[in-house]
Amino acid sequence: MQKILTVAVHPDDETLGCGGTLLKHKAQGDEVHWMIVTAISEECGFTPDSVARREQEIETVERMYAFNGVHRLNYPTAKLDEVPVSKLVTSISKVFEKVQPNLVYLPFRQDVHSDHQYAFAAAYSCTKSFRYPSVRKVMMIETLSETDFAQSAGGGFVPNLFVDISDTFERKMEIMKIYQSELGQHPFPRSEESITALATIRGATAGCKYAESFVILREIV
Repeated sequence: MQKILTVAVHPDDETLGCGGTLLKHKAQGDEVHWMIVTAISEECGFTPDSVARREQEIETVERMYAFNGVHRLNYPTAKLDEVPVSKLVTSISKVFEKVQPNLVYLPFRQDVHSDHQYAFAAAYSCTKSFRYPSVRKVMMIETLSETDFAQSAGGGFVPNLFVDISDTFERKMEIMKIYQSELGQHPFPRSEESITALATIRGATAGCKYAESFVILREIV
């Protein structure tokens, strides 16, 4: 059994980037943890209905994955650049110390969203082998609407690991539909058509129907 930690900067990142793979981990008996770095609130200008709906979405998604732990840092969304780096690192490191993960999924370091970039830097600093020896593998995920737009900025996502999610893709889509406010109509990047298209092209590369792709940053064997 492995201990898995997925770092979702915003709720839905985990499903977009590695939802099918997380479901495979659960089916294999692995212990899977979900870290949610940011949150919405009325103080940040969101309506009470939006905040309540997001809470319901998170609770439902947690049940659908049957996560072994959910770790919410509750930093204001789209404002991680205002959080002292040392504070962010300390918050994330406490989760690493508690979970003792063997495999960590991180956002892509060059995603076109400052929240993703700051979260990546802070979380990656918590994977040093001499401080967090439990970590044996670190991978970056691909998040539609963020990773894809890094292409034109010279920071293209070049995967070097593919996971066959043909058996879990349908369930991944069921979970993604829980995030009603995050989905849109094609050609919006987070549409059912776009998510299916990405899984299809990654599957074509891997020789299967559907796949998710990753960049391995480090693996200790």
